Parts: sequence; C-alpha cells; structure tokens
Amino acid sequence: MFTSVLMIEKALTSADVEFVTTLHGEERVSFEVLLQPRGEQADRLLRAIDDVALGELDDAVREGETPEGEEALSVGQRALEVSLAALRTSGSEARGRLIEDHPLDALKSLVEEVGADEVIVLTDPHYVEEFFHRDWASRARHKVGVPVLKLFSHSKA
Repeated sequence: MFTSVLMIEKALTSADVEFVTTLHGEERVSFEVLLQPRGEQADRLLRAIDDVALGELDDAVREGETPEGEEALSVGQRALEVSLAALRTSGSEARGRLIEDHPLDALKSLVEEVGADEVIVLTDPHYVEEFFHRDWASRARHKVGVPVLKLFSHSKA
C-alpha cells in the first residue's frame, strides 16, 4: 500500500478528495493527514496580501475575522474530521491529527514514523510565502527525504 502524508489547512472539498485519491490510479493509498488551521500558520498581513493577489478584496478585508487560538483549533478539528470521513468514504485508509506548532517538525516526524512514500501539500495559494520559498512545500522538500507534491485546493471549503 502506498502511504501519503497530506498537509492541509482547511477541510477537503469533494474535488480535492477525488484529486488526491486518484493520483496513483488503482493503487491503494493510505493517508496520514496533518491539518494546521490557517489562522495558526500565517499572520493576517500575509493572508491579506495573498487575498489581494488573488483578487479577493472582500476576503482581504475579513482577514481579521479568521479564527485564531482555541477557536481555530475547534474549527480545525471539525475540518479534520470532515476530511478524514471523506477520504474513508472514497475507499482510502485515513488517519489524522491537528498541528498546533512547528508544522514541518511534525511532518518530518510523521514521515519517518509511518515510512511515508510521499508528501502532498494541498493548500490555497500563498503567493508571498511561495515567492520567497517559505511555503510548506518548498521548506519540506529540504527536510523530509521523500518526494513533495504541491497542489492547490480546488475551491473554498
């Protein structure tokens, strides 16, 4: 069985689930999902700049409303549960956990722990971080020792 570690920041959409579960054709895939709520990984200014770059001015204005702290963890836990259920419904094995701090350290540990074959980073575009190679995928490529695939979410969850 192929093992993929899937790093996400929000609940997977049905299009996301279909995309990641069909990447390897008919081969069975087991997913280890790491979710860090968006409010925990980037400050409001960077998120607002990303929203402006995407032409989503209304979202940029609402960045101050993004849940953080305990509220983000509660939203994140629900997003994780929804994502795991969707992956399992598609026929894949799936386990997951929330990340509160140091996502790349958690990623590296998990890759080693489960003997992962690859890492898939599935997020909305984060243009500022990507430009400076500070996004999860860019940083993970130098840390985890397995192939890292960067994908963009298909739609807002």
